[in-house]
Amino acid sequence: MKGLLDDFSDGEGSSLERLVSRGVSRRDFLKFCTGVAVMVGLPMGMGAKIAEAVMNPKRPPVLWLSAQECTGCTESLLRTNHPTLEKLILELVSLDYHETLNAGAGHQAEAARVKSMQENKGKYILVVDGSIPVKDGGIYCKIGGKTALSLLEEMGSQAAAVVAIGSCASWGGVPSAAPNPTGATPVHEIFKTKGIKTPVVNIPGCPPNGYNFLSTVLYFVTFKKLPELDDQGRPKFAYGRIIHENCERRPHFDAGRFAMEFGDEGHRKGYCLYKLGCKGPETYNNCPTLLYGDVGSGAWPVGTGHPCFGCSEKGVGFTMPLHSPSRPQYLTPPSLFTEVYPGKEGVAPGVKALAAGFAGAAIGAAGAAVLSGLGKKDDEKEDKKDKEG
Repeated sequence: MKGLLDDFSDGEGSSLERLVSRGVSRRDFLKFCTGVAVMVGLPMGMGAKIAEAVMNPKRPPVLWLSAQECTGCTESLLRTNHPTLEKLILELVSLDYHETLNAGAGHQAEAARVKSMQENKGKYILVVDGSIPVKDGGIYCKIGGKTALSLLEEMGSQAAAVVAIGSCASWGGVPSAAPNPTGATPVHEIFKTKGIKTPVVNIPGCPPNGYNFLSTVLYFVTFKKLPELDDQGRPKFAYGRIIHENCERRPHFDAGRFAMEFGDEGHRKGYCLYKLGCKGPETYNNCPTLLYGDVGSGAWPVGTGHPCFGCSEKGVGFTMPLHSPSRPQYLTPPSLFTEVYPGKEGVAPGVKALAAGFAGAAIGAAGAAVLSGLGKKDDEKEDKKDKEG
């Protein structure tokens, strides 16, 4: 291990030397890179390769375009702590343009953007934060006298890859909510319309977890390609499972224990928030397992007692009413479970509710009929005994 770490000591003024001068040890840096490798589904040994790639004296340039957004994605990214953003990414990646973090402003900032594009054509990573208004020629969002739409076409067509960070850039987010007066449009749809071939990866969330973004960028820097994506262009390592599968309140769902109102006994005991409108059963994200802000356990909406409202899922967040019931994607095991009340076997109350009201479309009418009929004969026998007695 010592020899490997020594290999990364590439001279005075190197990226690693700057990290060390700011309190990040070589060992901690390598541990971080190993963690990134494991997170994206790579063998632990690939951590060294990631470290080697980001230690390259020629830091990969990044340009950050902000359109219709609230700066929440940047704020979330600034709160990553293993190591912090300024100790890692701002030292290892050349962030040449970012309206929120630029040292310069006005003509200085725009000149830095153009210079970086010219010098790094086909090599830089473009990060897009916010949706792009297309109505009326895109006049509802302008930067330096140019529309965000024209800047996206100009910058996106010359980039090596594009990262659409946040739900607004990934699928429209808040600005695209009905009636969508500005014609807010996600990045990948504009590329499709304009015929731009640059690969796009979506990192949805409002805001997304900063580590999902960092891991994606480091993967691209290391392997010169994007990680494996799902059918919506999201990295599978982060959006491969629905929130419901890993939620800490999931056992209560299976046992039929639900909070019925905010502040009631079930809510105080940490029962499932499904009946308060939790969208975890239809939202893909790793919120329960990765958490936010490095502040400890429970650092995500459900952990604080509020239902997930599906901010990262197209057609859910900012589309469905906040407290309307979720539309589960599928019923995951155990689908048969003893009820929380003793002496009454059959289908768990949570599953009965889904089959009766909300899962018909997902599992089919026939499947719902089967589920709702399970245990029915036992109930009929009990009723017959009561009458005879």
